Amino acid sequence: MPTPVQNGHVPLCRRAGLAALLNPLLQRFLQTLMDSTTATAELGWTVHPPSGWEEVSGYDENMNTIRTYQVCNVFESNQNNWLRTKYIRRRGAHRIHVEMKFSVRDCSSIPNVPGSCKETFNLYYFESDFDSATKTFPNWMENPWAKVDTIAADESFSQVDLGGRVMKINTEVRSFGPVSKNGFYLAFQDYGGCMSLIAVRVFYRKCPRVIQNGAVFQETLSGAESTSLVAARGSCITNAEEVDVPIKLYCNGDGEWLVPIGRCMCKAGYESVENGTVCRGCPSGTFKASQGDEGCIHCPINSRTTSEGATNCVCRNGYYRADSDPLDMPCTTIPSAPQAVISSVNETSLMLEWTPPRDAGGREDLVYNIICKSCGSGRGACTRCGDNVQFSPRQLGLTEPRIYISDLLAHTQYTFEIQAVNGVTDQSPFSPHFASVNITTNQAAPSAVSIMHQVSRTVDSITLSWSQPDQPNGVILDYELQFFEKGMRSR
Repeated sequence: MPTPVQNGHVPLCRRAGLAALLNPLLQRFLQTLMDSTTATAELGWTVHPPSGWEEVSGYDENMNTIRTYQVCNVFESNQNNWLRTKYIRRRGAHRIHVEMKFSVRDCSSIPNVPGSCKETFNLYYFESDFDSATKTFPNWMENPWAKVDTIAADESFSQVDLGGRVMKINTEVRSFGPVSKNGFYLAFQDYGGCMSLIAVRVFYRKCPRVIQNGAVFQETLSGAESTSLVAARGSCITNAEEVDVPIKLYCNGDGEWLVPIGRCMCKAGYESVENGTVCRGCPSGTFKASQGDEGCIHCPINSRTTSEGATNCVCRNGYYRADSDPLDMPCTTIPSAPQAVISSVNETSLMLEWTPPRDAGGREDLVYNIICKSCGSGRGACTRCGDNVQFSPRQLGLTEPRIYISDLLAHTQYTFEIQAVNGVTDQSPFSPHFASVNITTNQAAPSAVSIMHQVSRTVDSITLSWSQPDQPNGVILDYELQFFEKGMRSR
């Protein structure tokens, strides 16, 4: 059974502070290379000289046996006691951190102690590509050993309680680097103190694998200096695409990710879920038209999706989407026919008026086209009207439900179709719906006389002749002749 006090050395601490070494959150950011508290047998570190550091057993706060080193040669001057760990492989680390838990006896509390008593110790390291140390190599002195720091206690103790437990425990962390060889040794130099080295843990810091800004950043080791920033290139998560400059994060010396640059966004058809770590395909009945942070939206009215991960919704049968329609607009259909057509004939002119269709197809771009067909004066087949027929304001694309038509032939039957069309009429395989009206024109004034000739002229008379108008529009009963002197108004 290990005893709390052996050979006059400082007893082992069993305070709960050791539990902090296994803090799960801290473990995310560091990787342990060596931890003396996990040893199940003697540590077997090398001591020089043999009368210096001594390995002893004790218990932690959970009553688990742990191994520690103690030294208390305070009554002898000129102490130079070294304790060297076993070979520690660096495993790619560039900067090494050493956490030490220790207790130190207050020199003033030790009776008759000489003035050489110390309350500090030194920490050293030595790099090597292989386990080359012996009892005499490297030499027990600074150079070849590289000094890290002199370690001083924040608190020292002056006595032991009845249970033999040390009341003052110190935790110090030091780091060194850059290291480049395959591994290293640590050494602790005592030069006249009364202390217990309770636990030593050696670790390096790393930035853990993380998903940030839509990209995956793999585990990255911190840099060789405490202020180093190590750049890491990210790769977009599945179904995401880079949208800015190359994706980067920087790993600092404390194992924290900093300075995000660039980002990835979910592709069209995919939305960001699980705090931005997954791009999920849009569920059936939803879609996402473009890359971005926005989520999937439900298909608009009269449309549906055929699979997950849709970038648009397909219109149902009989419904269509115009080329200029946004993808989140409902699918629409062609309008029904215009209603209540009223025609008013005035000789060879016509006014048509109507009311809008009962169903505009779900759109607001309804217009009307007028189809004119001349059926002659008999019962022959109707043909499209010629270019001489005038439409006001226009024949196609009417926005108002009325039109004035002129220059029709007299005593002629006409059929007018009033088509209702909208932005998807061209998408439909069917002809536009229309309302039709049949009219017959009335008597019309003859057209103008186009050619007139002078037959003869005397001092006080003139004889004229002319041809019948091209379109007499009936029997001409008489002609009206107007004349006036040159430069005078007509008489």
